[in-house]
Amino acid sequence: MKKKIAVIGSGFSGLSAAAYASKEGHEVHLFEKNSSIGGRARKFTTDNGYTFDMGPSWYWMPDIIESFFNDFGKKAADFYTLVPLDPQFEMVFSDGIMNIPHNYEEMKALFEKTEPGAGKKLDAFMKDAQYKYEVGMQDFVNKPCHSWFEFVSPKIAKSALKLDLLTNFQRFVRKYFTHPKLIVLMEFPVIFLGAAPKDIPALYSLMNYGGYKLGTWYPMGGFSKIIEAMKNIAEEQGTRFYVNADVEKININQKKVSSLTVNQKEIDFDVIIASSDYHHTETKLLPEEFRNYDENYWEKRVFAPSCLIYYLGFKEKIPNLKHHTLFFENDLDLHTNEIYTDKKWPTKPLFYACCPSKTDPDVAPPNCENVFLLMPVAPGIEDSEDIRERYFMEMIIRLEKHTGATDLLLKIDYKRSYCVKDFKEDYNAYQGNAYGLANTLSQTAVLKPSLKNRKIKNLFYTGQLTVPGPGVPPSIISGKIAATEAIKN
Repeated sequence: MKKKIAVIGSGFSGLSAAAYASKEGHEVHLFEKNSSIGGRARKFTTDNGYTFDMGPSWYWMPDIIESFFNDFGKKAADFYTLVPLDPQFEMVFSDGIMNIPHNYEEMKALFEKTEPGAGKKLDAFMKDAQYKYEVGMQDFVNKPCHSWFEFVSPKIAKSALKLDLLTNFQRFVRKYFTHPKLIVLMEFPVIFLGAAPKDIPALYSLMNYGGYKLGTWYPMGGFSKIIEAMKNIAEEQGTRFYVNADVEKININQKKVSSLTVNQKEIDFDVIIASSDYHHTETKLLPEEFRNYDENYWEKRVFAPSCLIYYLGFKEKIPNLKHHTLFFENDLDLHTNEIYTDKKWPTKPLFYACCPSKTDPDVAPPNCENVFLLMPVAPGIEDSEDIRERYFMEMIIRLEKHTGATDLLLKIDYKRSYCVKDFKEDYNAYQGNAYGLANTLSQTAVLKPSLKNRKIKNLFYTGQLTVPGPGVPPSIISGKIAATEAIKN
């Protein structure tokens, strides 16, 4: 029977849920509180010609993203051109620079040069990581996670030990490599899963395979091209989009959602899929008696970082800067400890610079540079312009030292900062988190916040605070799972 379905929020999970639900013939309406579609992956264009992706900038796991398009008889190439980055990225250490090549054999040679024997060990690591990737991203993450019984299958049971769910990632990496630079290189991808490497299951070596082995890519035009493509597909299936549409209340009648109040207007629906922040959805939109979790539950969860971002336009090219550059001159363990344990502004921060204009001339005016600086920080910390500026100055000094550029402050053509307060304001993000709920062992699969409201049979949740977890590919998968469950229900 055809249902009238509302999707709240237009991030990757919301767009995915809308597209899949519409594909099955249902009437789908998607509501976005902001003025443009995309959630954290929105873009903005300045009056003087710069186009900035506001969020994701690492195109990893291209096969998972491709599978979304394939489900609708399309290919990513129908919507945007994907180019490989070579080097994939550059790492700046206190005593040198390491460029990570796109070609795997060249990467092996780099490992061998850095640590004798590490080339063969990289093969072994990637073989193991590939197995986890194929099982994890095909079988493990596609479960709605209502019960552990979903994982009782011969394939998953056979794979249980190989998936290393009980081994921590830090220890796992050190089984293969001893050189500090290689350890940092292999540990870096899990930082954005929301916990220190010592607290992340070794299962997530699958990220090293999905990134380093499958390569780092860039969609010409920016990440917003993926958003535009997903919106196009959802519209083709019949989804209707509404921006500046603030959902103020989920209305309940006889233990069922009956309607939404949007911009003070009540609209009837048969099913709701909330891609909005899970905590916000429950505490602000639902009556207390219908919530899955109370405030005490959320306070005990481990959240992924927030971040301090600067969107910068420079009125000349910056030499010696790659598309992706990681500034790891300081200690990784110290920074992660200050994010996850001390929960304070970092004393010796690491940060990341993205310069898409090195690859894509259309994101900046001629002979100018588009730069995005990002520093992971603890969610919920004090956020002021003075604090932001202090760290901005440190990042600029380190950027100048690395590139040899001078007087960058005088060459700024555009500048905008974004941090904890902005994540709260724009996305209703719990404690201003940027990446969702941490993928720790105690917050994996069935132990994540439930995809389904347990007290209301026609309300579902999707996105980075529920299964399967944070990141672009997992969020796309989350939308598909939520739509499937909502329709089945």
